[in-house]
Amino acid sequence: MRRLLHLSDPHFGTERPRVVEALVATVASIGFDVAVISGDLTQRALPGQFRRAARFVARLQALAPGAPVLINPGNHDVPLFNPLRRVSDPFGPFCEAFGLAPESSYRDEALHLQVINTTSRWRHKHGLVRPDQVTRTVRALRDSTASQLRVLVTHQPLAASPGQDSADLLRGRGPAVQAWRDAGVDLVLGGHIHLPYVVNACAAGGRPLWVVQAGTMVSHRIRHEAGNSFNLIRYEPDPAGRRAPACRVERWDHVDDLGAFRRVMTTPLALARAPAQAAADDDASRLPAESPKKQ
Repeated sequence: MRRLLHLSDPHFGTERPRVVEALVATVASIGFDVAVISGDLTQRALPGQFRRAARFVARLQALAPGAPVLINPGNHDVPLFNPLRRVSDPFGPFCEAFGLAPESSYRDEALHLQVINTTSRWRHKHGLVRPDQVTRTVRALRDSTASQLRVLVTHQPLAASPGQDSADLLRGRGPAVQAWRDAGVDLVLGGHIHLPYVVNACAAGGRPLWVVQAGTMVSHRIRHEAGNSFNLIRYEPDPAGRRAPACRVERWDHVDDLGAFRRVMTTPLALARAPAQAAADDDASRLPAESPKKQ
């Protein structure tokens, strides 16, 4: 069993200290094998906010020594009040704070994760997934195995729940959805809109591509229909291939009256076990070659 902790949008600078402590206590209790934080670590990309975010990440790492913590930047992690650095080195403060590049990956016998930077220096809010990023992720999936849970991490959402937040969806998502589904991606994790939900981006039929959104984990910038929350994804593969792998998403909400996080929902996900190698090879042959562009 693998436990993938999915946190998002802490917006340090607007954090609720009691909720931070409740989150740390809960994570210490339930544990994790891999953690991802899908963007907006800070409120305004200020040095002090990055320091607070880095201290939290260090606390998280101390709870599970040796477990990787993967992070991508959100639109709030690009300098707003320093236009020169926003243009010349938009992700420099992020890299300096966490010692990480804006994109990363992790693989073990059960998981294949790719963290994608969908934030742009040229866009104040909206995210973009570029053709070269789609091509690169699809090619990387050639090395995945049938027993691995194949996960991508963005900041802005790839798909919306019915009637919600369609204006905030990733630009370039149409070709990305098709290519990623064909290549065997199981889950796309995101944040940005502070609303937790699970939805199939390919609900019209065919292989499911599950979009798993997390709320803001500790910020007071909550929505009226959702408070502070995070996800824990549990995945149990079957290397022998005798049965379908089991995957479920647990949503944990902070209950203000209790001052603690509680599991409030568990969503089982049906996974299609398509031959990822063949799908990735076929899809990569149809995609345009990589052409790096300015972000």
